[in-house]
Amino acid sequence: MRMLETSRGAASLVIDDVSKSFGSRVALSRVSLTVEVGERVALVGPNGAGKSTLLRVAALLTRPGRGRVRIGGLDAARSASQARRQIGYVAHRALLYDDLTGRQNLLFYARMYDVPDAGSRVDELLDWAGLAERGDDLVRGYSRGMQQRLTIARALIHNPGVLLLDEPLAALDPEGVTRVEGLLRELASAGCAVLMSTHDLERVTGSAGRMVVLAGGRLRADLLLDGLTTEDVAARYRSAIAAGTTDTWDEE
Repeated sequence: MRMLETSRGAASLVIDDVSKSFGSRVALSRVSLTVEVGERVALVGPNGAGKSTLLRVAALLTRPGRGRVRIGGLDAARSASQARRQIGYVAHRALLYDDLTGRQNLLFYARMYDVPDAGSRVDELLDWAGLAERGDDLVRGYSRGMQQRLTIARALIHNPGVLLLDEPLAALDPEGVTRVEGLLRELASAGCAVLMSTHDLERVTGSAGRMVVLAGGRLRADLLLDGLTTEDVAARYRSAIAAGTTDTWDEE
């Protein structure tokens, strides 16, 4: 596996005062969040907190009721097409074609994005994801971890500056988790802004450098993880949920 080469300009993600309702149910209420270039941010919260909705708003798949999203300085409402070119999105479901090979899956998405020299880009991503030797095998024969790595590669096919992932570590064995965490660290080091949801507090410190807590559609806490233990993270998570207010914590 080799370091992934990136050529697109790095981009930040800004979610500014975003609210979203579905009928009478409020999914998000005035959420503001910035993910800087090269930053890995974990989005945590109980079921129904609004995590998936927030990711879909950030991915420009769901229109907010109020507020705005900016990708690399672009107002997504005014420059949606340009902004989408900067976004890679990994949904909770893999969205892969089981009866195609890994290589064929990536080539299909490369053509959707009009990726130049698609064959070389696909080879690069398969190598980066540790799938070069399995690229010509059908996806139905892949392990869950292999499918997840291929899904991340698919999201990167057009070389976006912002990567959004909905529960990328779910259902992975420990080796699979470690490999995906390594890929995310590498992406951030290359300048990608990474926002991922997770329910696994024990893995947060290995997956991200910062954690934001969402509950009841509201941002409850925002803290840097450097120097914090798993027990520290769990305690601050519980405190934020119990308090029901937004706190910003930095390492003391």
